[in-house]
Amino acid sequence: MSGIDAGQLKHLVVAPALAALGLDGEVAVNLVTGTALAESRGTYVRQIGGGPALGLWQMEPATHDDCWVNFLCYPVGKRFERILQGMLSQDLPRSAQLVSNLRYASAMARIRYYRVSAPLPSTSDPAALSRFHKQYYNTAAGAADPLSNISYFRQAVMV
Repeated sequence: MSGIDAGQLKHLVVAPALAALGLDGEVAVNLVTGTALAESRGTYVRQIGGGPALGLWQMEPATHDDCWVNFLCYPVGKRFERILQGMLSQDLPRSAQLVSNLRYASAMARIRYYRVSAPLPSTSDPAALSRFHKQYYNTAAGAADPLSNISYFRQAVMV
C-alpha cells in the first residue's frame, strides 16, 4: 500500500501548520514529517491491531486531550490554543480530527514535542531525529525502533 506523498505532506501540510504556530524551522518540520512516516508510514489513520492511536501521527486521544487540559488552557499555551482553535472544524470532536484534519494533527504533533523539556536536535540528522522521536514521542515502551526508523526521517529530510 502506498501512502501520502512525503514531499507534499512536508511542504503543503506540516510546514504551513508549524509556521502558523510559530514553531517551525527546518528541524521541526523534518521531525514532524518524519514522525508521520515512522508512526503510520504516511498511510494509516487508525492504529493497526485496534489500538487507540489516530491519524498519520498516531497520537492517542489521551495524549491529545492531555495537551489541551494540561498545557493549552494555561497562560504558556494560550497563544497556541487560539491558533489551534482556528484550525478546527466545528462538526467533529477535537480528537476525532486527528484522523481527518491533517493540518490540525500535524500541529498537535508539534505541540506534543514542544512540551518536552529537551531541545530539538540541533540539526536535521535522520538518526538524531529518529532517536528524539523514540524518546519523546513514542516512549520507551512503544513499538518504534529508532534504528529501523532512520530511513523515514531520512526521507523527511530529503524531500
